[in-house]
Amino acid sequence: MGNIFRFIEKYHFFLLFFVFEFFSFYLIVNYNQTQNEIFLNSSNRFSSFFLEISGGVKGYFSLKKTNDELSRENAYLRTMIPEQFTQNEENASYIEFQDSIPYIYMSAKVINNSINKPNNYLTLNKGSLDNISLGNGVISARGVVGIVSHVSPHHSSVISLLNPKFRISAKLRNSDYFGSLIWDGKSYQHAILSEIPDHVLVQIGEAIVTSGYSAIFPEGILIGTVDSYEKGKSLGFYDIKVKLSVDFKNVTYVQTVDKRTAKEQYELEKQTSDDQ
Repeated sequence: MGNIFRFIEKYHFFLLFFVFEFFSFYLIVNYNQTQNEIFLNSSNRFSSFFLEISGGVKGYFSLKKTNDELSRENAYLRTMIPEQFTQNEENASYIEFQDSIPYIYMSAKVINNSINKPNNYLTLNKGSLDNISLGNGVISARGVVGIVSHVSPHHSSVISLLNPKFRISAKLRNSDYFGSLIWDGKSYQHAILSEIPDHVLVQIGEAIVTSGYSAIFPEGILIGTVDSYEKGKSLGFYDIKVKLSVDFKNVTYVQTVDKRTAKEQYELEKQTSDDQ
């Protein structure tokens, strides 16, 4: 307390001057309309400036939460799109939710990823406790990413499209001719689509999408675009160089794809294969 009194005694002229200045400023602003308007406008601009900065800082630190919420919402919306449902014949407006949704989507975050190895994989932060299953497809907002290859309670491993062990049925979106797409190990930005007949009209920039001829991915999921093409080693077919739509150097949020009838389809196709 003594220090405070000594401080006031030492600087009492300065403090008194500050009080008079503040009081004078108060009188000028409150009893002069022009100065009052100037002060209000200035204070509003000043407070808006700091509120904008504060909002920007808060927004930056909440980006992770926002991205998580958007990823979950995208997965939900993919599941609920009208094309996903089969309508009851007796009542076209009635939807059998439990039986009519062929694909279930689950959001996840990539926590590990490789692009420069001979066989590349990703790791997701979701596992069996989140209903992720072996063989689920994995996509992002830009297109196909891979297939779930191993699952633990809290994590799952994904065989990347950038892996020669990953092969997918793909087609030209314009003509519906389909073939087999595989990574050739040369570039993280490209893969090769083969088995397309060389009489088919192929256009540079044409979209390559999933064919739907599997129990993993729905039809029409983007894979990439035609970058170039040439006569392949197999007589009568093209080798098409595909520029991948997914930037595998920048994959953060993905969605797993679970086809509800996948097991049934696998078992049926296995029986057919055994009969041959």
